[in-house]
Amino acid sequence: MLTVGLTGSIAVGKTFVAGVLRENGLHVLDADNTARVVVERGTAGLERIVETFGTNILTSDGDLDRKKLGAIVFADAEKRAQLNAIVHPLVFDAQDRWIRSIYAQERNAIVVVDAALMIESGGCHRFNKIIVVWCDAAIQLQRLMERNSLDTLTAKMRIAAQMSQDEKKQHADYLIDTTHGFDAARIETERVVNELRSTPNE
Repeated sequence: MLTVGLTGSIAVGKTFVAGVLRENGLHVLDADNTARVVVERGTAGLERIVETFGTNILTSDGDLDRKKLGAIVFADAEKRAQLNAIVHPLVFDAQDRWIRSIYAQERNAIVVVDAALMIESGGCHRFNKIIVVWCDAAIQLQRLMERNSLDTLTAKMRIAAQMSQDEKKQHADYLIDTTHGFDAARIETERVVNELRSTPNE
């Protein structure tokens, strides 16, 4: 089995790349979805978040209000670190269970975990190969403003809250540039798929 980490900063096209990897037959797990599951109502994860941040981050139904929590942690690096310390271990455990389930069915599979904070969390060291998706900074800002209906200042704050693209690139075995549009990115992604398939399983 070959384990691959897929990462990239906010609004660089990582979701598109993950979709192309799926289309080409790779097993892809979205860590954002996993992170939602481990903090659903009734979980130990949500209980720990409430203990740390208070009940005001809950909806009237008792679910996690992700917008309220996001507003808190994006503005405060210490609180962001507190949240990550709760969520990341739970996500890692869920990822490991998923990888083991694929391995039980297909010993030579290529599995990809798609996670925006893979490098920041230290999770990158758990994988055989790392793919970093990136794009020109001006295009990243424009995409984020359009996608999330954000003003320029708020979008810049969201980007600044993450590790820089240049720093993420230093951890990459493969780089995929989405600057020139998704047709070009698809070609780059399929080239990476071919290289992964020619890599001996470890």
